This record gives sequence, structure tokens and C-alpha cells, in this order.
Amino acid sequence: MIRLRAALIAAACLFGCLIPLARGAAAPAAAPPAAAAQPTTPPAAAAASPVPTGGTIAAIQVEGNRRIDAGTIESYMVVHPGDPFAPGPLNESLKTLYATGLFQDVSMTRQGDTLVVHVAENPLVNEVVFEGNHEVTDTQINAQIQLRARSVFTPSAADTARQVILNLYASKGYYDASVVPEIIRLPENRVNVVFEINDGPETLISRISFVGNKAFSSSRLAEVINSREEAWWRFLSSSDEYSPERLNLDRELLRRFYLHQGYVDFEVLDASAELSPDRRSFFVTFTVSEGARYRVAKVSIHSQLKGITDQALSGQLQFASGDWYDGDAVGRTADLMEDYVRSHGYAFVQVTPRVVRHPATHTVDITYDVTEGPRVYVERIDIVGNLRTEDRVIRRQFHLAEGDAYDASSIRRTRQRLTDLGYFQNVNITTTPGSAPDKAIITTTVQEKATGEITIGAGYSTDVGALVDAGLHENNLVGTGIDAGVNGILATKQSSIDLSVTNPYFLDRNLLVGGDLFLVQTNNLGTEPYDEKRVGFAVRAGYDFTDHLRQVWSYSLVDREVYDVASGSSYYITSQEGYTLLSQVSQVMTLDYRDSTTDPHSGFVTTLGTDFAGLGGDARFVRARIDAGYYIPLDRFTGNSDWYIALTGGLGHLFNLGYQESVIDRFYLGGDNLRGFETGGAGPHDESTGDSLGGRTIWTESQQLNFPLPYVSGEFGLSGHTFVDIGGLTGGTFESGVCPNSNLPSTGGSQCPPVSSFSAPRIGAGLGITWRSGFGLINVDVTPFVVKQPYDQTQIFRFGFGTRF
Repeated sequence: MIRLRAALIAAACLFGCLIPLARGAAAPAAAPPAAAAQPTTPPAAAAASPVPTGGTIAAIQVEGNRRIDAGTIESYMVVHPGDPFAPGPLNESLKTLYATGLFQDVSMTRQGDTLVVHVAENPLVNEVVFEGNHEVTDTQINAQIQLRARSVFTPSAADTARQVILNLYASKGYYDASVVPEIIRLPENRVNVVFEINDGPETLISRISFVGNKAFSSSRLAEVINSREEAWWRFLSSSDEYSPERLNLDRELLRRFYLHQGYVDFEVLDASAELSPDRRSFFVTFTVSEGARYRVAKVSIHSQLKGITDQALSGQLQFASGDWYDGDAVGRTADLMEDYVRSHGYAFVQVTPRVVRHPATHTVDITYDVTEGPRVYVERIDIVGNLRTEDRVIRRQFHLAEGDAYDASSIRRTRQRLTDLGYFQNVNITTTPGSAPDKAIITTTVQEKATGEITIGAGYSTDVGALVDAGLHENNLVGTGIDAGVNGILATKQSSIDLSVTNPYFLDRNLLVGGDLFLVQTNNLGTEPYDEKRVGFAVRAGYDFTDHLRQVWSYSLVDREVYDVASGSSYYITSQEGYTLLSQVSQVMTLDYRDSTTDPHSGFVTTLGTDFAGLGGDARFVRARIDAGYYIPLDRFTGNSDWYIALTGGLGHLFNLGYQESVIDRFYLGGDNLRGFETGGAGPHDESTGDSLGGRTIWTESQQLNFPLPYVSGEFGLSGHTFVDIGGLTGGTFESGVCPNSNLPSTGGSQCPPVSSFSAPRIGAGLGITWRSGFGLINVDVTPFVVKQPYDQTQIFRFGFGTRF
């Protein structure tokens, strides 16, 4: 768009009051956007009417109007034909016309008994243009300002729009932005309004200070809060941007931290942010009063419920006399007591902890009053914020319905179930009074996030090199909760494609239904001396017995081919060359008491899986496996829920039902189930060729300590872990002792090659980093310490990553 500077100068001269407004910036705390442009105030000189008084108005004549009808203008006036020429009503009419915002100038004269009204109309906005803006889009600005095409232009409207734009920039951390409105005169009393915008540098937090802290250093408190000081490596984080909302969150985080450490009297006296003189950074200061640290002196429980004794409830205590006071443990104890009482038949229960301070001894007495709470029923459940996800997808996670008794523990479990779906960035459930004292309204507010996922995974070893896999996955298809995806792997070892779809609530019932179509081609040269291809399908159905117990059944039909077996390979592998058909029925039963299915920190999970092959096809076996995981939170000792221990283990066995199983149906050890070893690289091997043969009995066990990384865990999603994996694989022998095609020189080709099947455990120990980044989940494991047996193949470094769209 070409604009002549002369036109701008002419416009500035013609609209003296419309000259570009001076450069400015918003205050540190962004003000809310103005509701609308304020009307122009008439000059003081114009407020006094020059019209001679006396007599009666016979007619009103309007002059100068081009767009606005004369009758419309007269309707705004206080005086009308037949009214006297009185100073008061005439002045009120003048002010009223100015107040409409339609005119830049209004005057009145008298010609005989005719009142002549002279108006100069404000111009119409032809177009509103934004230039130079990068951090805030045109769409975001237009959604906030009132000034737009075909509206009446006034200087105050331009100034209001300018301030709204500055506030938008301030909300994004750009407090040094400048906005200059330029007015371009057009024919027919129209104008173009061009906002010249300079984003300026991002205004970040350059310094965070703490005043009054003695028990904890400033560096320790800096880890507690969400705000961070500016650093070059925080380019993927927003924690170094100033935000009033984040400052309020920091106050609460400090309060919780000190209460967790026993400082009952702690207060945040002030939390302020000061904009630097150059408006390019913030200085954030927290002034705190720590007070003394308190211990628990006496713990009492007073139960007023029949059949619920104080002694029974004492088993729910998360602390004891003599411990340092812990506000988190006090709250957890109350929740556990409520759950215990409800499990014993009380629908309405109220557990109230009372804390009595003794400043002289720096101790507290804690008393839990357990009473039957007021009878409250659910009047209505409202869902807010789900722009994409259907209401029914959210409602089916509730085990409460309208008319049911209100249950706080059920609300907590519902919130966790909604979070575990992975559809929402935030889930908040609040309860407000209903239409009667015994009714409550439950409002669920969700903030949706991207549920589609593009995944890319990679691994590396000195033996086989690189492996890359990619996939497209959507776990909330068009907001219905249906999980669908396609995944492919391309590598020197394996190529595959898998199309999958699962409806977890088929026909809106407690019934999971799904299926898969897949083609898997495994090129094992370098690890195994053969290639393998699998083509087939699987269908499955499952259901929940309870909130914690689920079973899924499946049937799969797979056409398998072992081909391109390398010359000189083990007889046990060459004998498998060709096609086989697998017809298999499987089931998996899961008992899950974890606090979260997606990011567990406490609780346990156990799965029992069985496969039966033999309903047609060439394979005949039963394969069973049991796996378990136990998670131990350490936040009671560390004050951080990112500290926890994960103990996992598994045991499996294959029964071949008197029919020699195929090598490809056996268990294999290494890779995901035993870090430090190549996938399938540990366990029985052919002693003459070194080829991995798998086994019929497998066991694995892993201990992993998860911990946050200083300064970067909260803002970047980085966490560390150290682990020790142990496992064993046996049962590598084959049923037949005669192998006429074994090509074993020492036996003349009649005896089977010997199989090494060491029962000694394999061990891998190391450490790793997990990053929940904007690109998805990234895992890096390094396992420098391994205990292996002859023929085992190790893998020191392993990683994988993905991204969301």
C-alpha cells in the first residue's frame, strides 16, 4: 500500500486534534482493555450558547450534515419547535449532540424564529491497518479494539485502541512496545487509520530477590517459585516473562512450601515487580516473614460417627507426634479419613482439622473432628471450556449424576480421570451452592490442548546403527474420544505400518472396541540372520469391572514369513524359513491403583496376560505373563512430588503344548525390558553361530529413582532418573535332538548345535533424562555398567522423541 507523505501532512493540518499520538507504553500491571471509545467533550467556549434568547422556536434547520439525516439530529436535541429560546435547553442540546460522538464540531445560530444548527460530521473509518506488529497478530488486535471499518472515527477511539494494543503487548511481556496511530484523509469524509507498531524487545525478569528469609537461601526459594530470571537457555520457556497471575501463583507456592516445612506463621508480606528505567526488564521482590518452625505436640481424633472409632481412623494419619508440622500431610490425612468413612457406608461426612498453636513452645496440637456432614445432593453438572470435546466424553468420566449425593472423593477421582485422558491442559472442578441449601452445582472447567501427535523415535548402537520411526496419532478424534492412528517404522532393521482405531466407550457404554491392520517387515540382518514379515489384523473388546479392574480380550490372525536367512545361520533359524499362520486369542487383566495412569507417582499396577494359539493356524502354544509396578512417593521427605521410586518386574513362560514353538514366538530379553542390552541381545544363543534364539521363561526387575533437575524441572519439564535393570531368560533348548540339516562339522550333521542358556542374571545400570518438551516426550538413557554373559550384545546409549501438532 503506497501512501503519500504529503497526504499525511495535509491530514494532520486538517485534523488538528487528530495528529499522531505520542509514543507510550503500558504500566507494569496491564490494564484491562477499554470498553469503548469515549465521546468527544465540547470545548468550553462552545458550551455557552451565542443564540439570542426570547421568543419561541418556530423551526429547526440543520446544515452541514451529509450522512446523518436531519430528523435524526433533531431527535438528539433537547429543544424542539414550540419551545422557547432559553439558554439552558439550548446548551443541553449542544452538549447532547457532542456526546453522540458523531460530530467534530457543532454550533447554533438564530435566524428570526428559526434555530439553525451547524454540524461538521466526524469522518467514517474506511479501513484499520496494523503495520510492524509481529508478536501480536491482526486477528488478536481486531478481537479487542472497538475501532473498525464503517465506524465513526474520533480521536478518543483511536487513543483507546492504542491503549488496548499496548495492553495486549504487555500481557505477552512486551512492555517497551510503541503504538502510533496515523490518520489518512480520503474523499467523502472517510479516513484510513494506520497503527504503526514497534514490538520492541521482550521485557523479561532480570532479577528476583527475597527479603526476610533466614531459614532458606534465596537460591532455594528461587527453585520453589514459578518465575525465573532471564537466561539465554530459557528460549523455550515463558517462566522469565513477568505476569501478575504468575506472581500470585508464586506467593501461593511460597506459602505451601513454608507450611510443608513447618513454618505455621509464615506470610508473604509483599510481592512486587518494578519496571526498570529503560522499560526492558523487571525486578521482582518477595518480602517474607518466616516466623518460627513448629513441631506437632499432640494429635487427637474425635469421631462422632457410630461404628467409626478413633483408633480405626488413626491408621490414616500421615504424620506423628514429634514430627515437624506439614500442611500437606494435614490435608492428605483429612482426605484419607473422609475416604475411609465413606467406604464404611457414610455418604455424608466432614473431617475438619483444627490446629492450635503454642508460640511459647513452638508446637501445635492438631485435632480432627469427624462428623456427619450436611446432606448435599448434586443439582446440576456444568461443563465449560470444551470447544472441541463433546460433553458426553467428559460426563462419562463422572461417577456422579444429577440427584446423587455429593462426594468430594469422587470429584477428586473424576478430576484425575479427566487429566489422564490427555485431552486437556488444565482441569478444574468447582462446587457452588445450588437453588436450595441441600443442593450443589458442579462446574467442570477444561482447557483443551492438542491431542494429535506426530511421533519420531530413534535409537543407536554400534552394532546396528540408527533406527527411526514415525507416526500420526489422534487420541480424541473430532472430540469423540476415539483413539485412531497410523504408525510406520523405517530402518535397516525394521519397516512397518500399523493402522489402529479404538473406541473406549462403544455406544456410550462400558465397552471398549477396537481393531488393527498391520504390516511388519523386520530386517534383522546385523542382529538376527533373517528377515521377518507379518501381515494381519486384530480385533479387541474390553470392559471395566470397577474403577481399578479392567479386562480386554482380543483375537488376531497373522500371516508370518521368515525369509532371506543368511547362509551359515543356526539350524534353529533356518528350519523356521517359510510361511506360518498364527491364530491367537489373548486377554489382559489389569488391576490399577496408581494415582495417575499417565504420570504415576504412587500406588501400584498389576497386569496378567495370556495368549492361546491353536484355533486353526500352524502355532500351538499358551503364553502367560504377569507384570507389576509399585510407585513410592518421596515428597514427604523432599517436599517435591517429582521425587519417587518406581519398582517394576515381570515373569513370563511359554508352554508349547508338545509342539515345537517357533523362534519368533519366544520371549526375548534386552532393549526396553533390559536397558544396556540390544533388543533381543541377551539370553540363549547358538554356540556355533552366536545367533540369538530367545527362550521360554523370562523374568525382569527394575528399580528406578526419579528426581527433578535443579532450576529446569518445572519450567522445561526436565527430570532425571537413575536405574538398575535385572533380567534373565532361559528355556532356550529345542525339543528335537536330531538336526539332519544342522551342518555341524563336529557331529557329521546329525546332532543339534549346542545352545548356551545361562541362568545367571543380566544387569544394566545407568542414568537418564526425560524431557516433556513442546516436541513431545524425549528419553535419553545411558547404561555404562552391565553384567553380561557370553554371546550377549550390549547397547550403551538409547533415546527416543516425539512431537505434537
